[in-house]
Amino acid sequence: MKRRNFVKGLTAGSLGSAALAREALSPRKVKPENAKKKVLMQVGCQSGGTSTYNLEFKARHGVYNIDGGAPKIIDGVGWDLEDSLRKREACEKYGISLDAYHLPLTSAGIDRVKYPNMMLGKSPERDREIEYIQQMVQVAAKTGVHVLNYNTTIHRVLRTGRTTDPKRGNASYSTWIYKESLKQDMSKTIAGDVSVDEVFERITYVLDRVLPVAEEYKVKLANHIADPPTPVGHRGITRWNSPDVFEGIKRFAKLYDSPYHGFNFCIGSIAEGLKDPKNEIIPIIEWVGARKQIFNIHLRNIKGGWNNFMEVYPDNGDMDFLQVIRALRDVGYDGMVMPDHVPSHPDDPKRDQAFAFTYGYIIGLIQAAAADTAS
Repeated sequence: MKRRNFVKGLTAGSLGSAALAREALSPRKVKPENAKKKVLMQVGCQSGGTSTYNLEFKARHGVYNIDGGAPKIIDGVGWDLEDSLRKREACEKYGISLDAYHLPLTSAGIDRVKYPNMMLGKSPERDREIEYIQQMVQVAAKTGVHVLNYNTTIHRVLRTGRTTDPKRGNASYSTWIYKESLKQDMSKTIAGDVSVDEVFERITYVLDRVLPVAEEYKVKLANHIADPPTPVGHRGITRWNSPDVFEGIKRFAKLYDSPYHGFNFCIGSIAEGLKDPKNEIIPIIEWVGARKQIFNIHLRNIKGGWNNFMEVYPDNGDMDFLQVIRALRDVGYDGMVMPDHVPSHPDDPKRDQAFAFTYGYIIGLIQAAAADTAS
């Protein structure tokens, strides 16, 4: 090779290598290990059911994914499949996706639920109730619903009163102050005294029999923690998420290694058991999210924490919800983010105003988290 051509080729090769090196090191090309993920979640809601009024209200406010409540119950059978299919058809008229239902294992309290024997641990009655739940899983799957939210509580949701906020137009906030609760009704439920280990035994008795059906039909079972977390033995009951809410979550999460066992992850109820909700909530999201056990999100903000809190609007609580949504994005959460409890006011008897505000706020949070990844 002539020297001139050799030098020319060497120079070109060197320049090419340098260009490749610069390209490889360019910030636009390098993808760091902690790169933000694409936003997969969407605003949702569990209130109002599938009436025309509610579906039009949802569509007007940009909510196209919902928990439809529950189909009619046929005594001695379970859910009515035909009613369930009608609910789906009603949603489809408005372009709304029926993504979840609520099993009749609710937060209404053991004295009020239709099927109490599962959490009372009473056999053989609970075995028949479990058969109904198994049938409901099948109806959900046949309807195209693949998330079932439920509760494993004995006490109902506990509150001590309401707090009025003059700075938010005299909105009324649901409030829990543990010291005040000791001056109120301290009677026990029909369950009497139940330890945390007994609560977990009853939960596993049910899930040992229901989870295999959920796995067969590919339906996720999403458990909501007891609201609020309370001290040990409060009115005879130690709740499974009490008194250390994170440890309770870990214990429940580790019961089964299944993609269909997880949480209706209520940010507000978890925060109620924390002393510093703003900073403590993120590691909990990261831990549960890494295990892919977050199946639904209740986005509820509070002021306060363990033993003393009030439920407020999403923008005026102690938690930074943009930080929360970013954490959910980064663990790859792809389900609904919904309000569950919202403030009230006499001029808003159905709380439509409060829900509308919250839908818009959640949509804005999701868009802001998505914008982070666009650059």
